Parts: sequence; C-alpha cells; structure tokens
Amino acid sequence: MQDSLSVNMNEYLPLRDVVFNTLRQAILKGELKPGERLMEIQLAQRLGVSRTPIREAIRKLELEGLVVMIPRKGAEVAKITEKSMQDVLEVRRALEGLAIQLACGRITKEEIAELEAKGKKFAEVVQTKDLVLMAEADEAFHAVIYNATQNDRLIYILNNLREQMYRYRLEYIKDDTIHPVILKEHEEIIRTVKKRDEDESYHAICTHIDNQEEAIRKYIKALK
Repeated sequence: MQDSLSVNMNEYLPLRDVVFNTLRQAILKGELKPGERLMEIQLAQRLGVSRTPIREAIRKLELEGLVVMIPRKGAEVAKITEKSMQDVLEVRRALEGLAIQLACGRITKEEIAELEAKGKKFAEVVQTKDLVLMAEADEAFHAVIYNATQNDRLIYILNNLREQMYRYRLEYIKDDTIHPVILKEHEEIIRTVKKRDEDESYHAICTHIDNQEEAIRKYIKALK
C-alpha cells in the first residue's frame, strides 16, 4: 500500500463519502493494487478515521466491482480480468455508439471547436508521458461528445461508466506504441463528427473501443 494514501477532506461531503472517493481513486490510479487486501484497521489508521466509514466504503466498492470479498480472507482489490474488461467495454461500445450518433445531429459549432481543442490537448499531453494527465485528457475529449448529445440521462450514465473505465484506460495508454493509434482515431472521430455522418462516426468510435479492448486483452494475457 502506498504511504501517500491520505484523505482529502471536502467540507461539502459526509466523511463516509470522502473515504469512499479516496479509496476509489486509489484503486483506479493503481495506488491500491489488484489483489491487495483491504484491512479495515490498517486503512483506518492510515486515513485517520474510524473503521465504520472504511467498512461502508468497501461495501460500495464491492457493488461497483472494484472490490471482491474472498471467503476467510476478507476484502481485496478486484483483479483486472478479461471478463470484467469485456463487460465494461461492451456497455461502453453500445452507449458511446449511441452518443456519437446523437451528437452528429445535435453538436454545435462551438462544441466542434471544443472537440478539436481537446484532441490537440491530448496530443500535447502525450508528449509528457504522464499517464494520469493522458487519461484525463482522453476523458475530456470523449466528454465533449457526451455533452453534445444533449441527453442528460445518457450523459449521467456515461459519466458513471467513465469511472469504471479509468483503470482500463490507464493500462491501455501505458504502451507508448499505442499513442499514435489513439491520435489517429481521435482525428477520425473529429472528421466524421464534423461531417455529421452518423454511420462513419459510429464506425470510428467502435474501432476506437475495439482496439482498446484488444490491447488490454493482450496485457491481461501477459499477466498469466
């Protein structure tokens, strides 16, 4: 476990939510590793809180699939498996396919300019090799498409799914050879959205997600 693990207090949130967000981000960013046991007493001491919010956070993380309960061992960070990855990406493919088709008909000139700006920003961040910044820049790029749908319910669902995607997104961008591919895929997404071509845009986003799935599958198999 990382010594840097600490609670960032937020006066607007109950302590249980602060603890949950802290542990969640630690898992998503790899500070708490897949397979690592989550000991309530140890976590409470490290975060300077009682065991109650730790226990509540672990239960919520289990519901999200980020934590699993092992008989006679307790809670541990869920491992990245082909099944869990496929489950998330199947949902992402369906929802982002719908999102980009809706966006083609509803996106404004200002949002197209923003999409282009986010694409350029991602290209700039790639040069830094900072994985967290790259993941955040990639999320920001896709968020423009989500918002362009003007469908509040779809945006809400996609934003929740985005959190579950974070750990897979980080694993994907660790491979430097993938970066030029992502840049080209972003360019293709921008091109097809600017044309407002629903079919081409759908194909572009599905190709983008399919390539990510293949890359992560190779990573998972390499761990075996």
